[in-house]
Amino acid sequence: MISRILFLCVANSSRSQMAEGLARQLLGSGVEVLSAGSQPSRVNPHAIAAMADAGVDISQQTSKSVDTIDPASIDLVVTLCAEEVCPILPGKVKRLHWPIVDPAGEHAELSEEQIQARFRTARDQIKVRIEILAGLLNVPEGPQSKEFHGSIRVNNLPESVRFYAWLLNTWPKEWTHRYATFIRPDLNLNFVLLVADDHSLHHDTLYHLGIGVADRQAVIEAYARAINADAHIEKPPRTTWKGTPLHELWLKDPDGTLIEVYARLSDAELALKPQDEAPVFLVEGTAPRP
Repeated sequence: MISRILFLCVANSSRSQMAEGLARQLLGSGVEVLSAGSQPSRVNPHAIAAMADAGVDISQQTSKSVDTIDPASIDLVVTLCAEEVCPILPGKVKRLHWPIVDPAGEHAELSEEQIQARFRTARDQIKVRIEILAGLLNVPEGPQSKEFHGSIRVNNLPESVRFYAWLLNTWPKEWTHRYATFIRPDLNLNFVLLVADDHSLHHDTLYHLGIGVADRQAVIEAYARAINADAHIEKPPRTTWKGTPLHELWLKDPDGTLIEVYARLSDAELALKPQDEAPVFLVEGTAPRP
């Protein structure tokens, strides 16, 4: 549980002060936020102006020495130095390093607008990092994965198989005229190449990602966890028999990329395959209506 965060830079005048103000706004009242420095000075007026542009008032914040901070009271330390030597808070504490170029660095030949632009850039870089941190502070427990799976479409299956056999330093475990599957247990990797089926491909093309879990029950538990995390459920848990028999759950990430949570069937489960190979839904009430 992270409830007290300390942002550090050298002068505690710009980057760490902006981080303190942004974190107070973005992380909410459940997290106490502090900032400090190894050579504290004053809150930079350009930092105050840049934050005011974003609707955050840091004019009442003050610069503080890291020596005044009790290490035992801090759950997370974030250092923001780039070229400088960052201050150190001793003790066992979770640490992150976000190297942000000091906007208050040498700027003798810059105009006032150029200087202010540097501060706005640093502010925006810090803001996105804190937005990511805000989402990580309360992540629900996820599926207990055992391997990582990725699949991509390819235009020429033989050529791609040869390339990935070289890249992964192994032959595919199996292949057909439609796909090839590479397994690397030492990497917990399951990687599949699929024919393009006339899809337009480019270097950003991704078919889907996946994680393997232990068994049927783990897929069902992943479904419950996905609901708890407000994840988009594309297809509820089911057992499929065509192709590679699997227990599977399909999700979508925020950008629409498909994610498959899957478990391979045991020999006993394979023996229960229905004659029509129709999928079997694993959670009551999730099967589509006829």
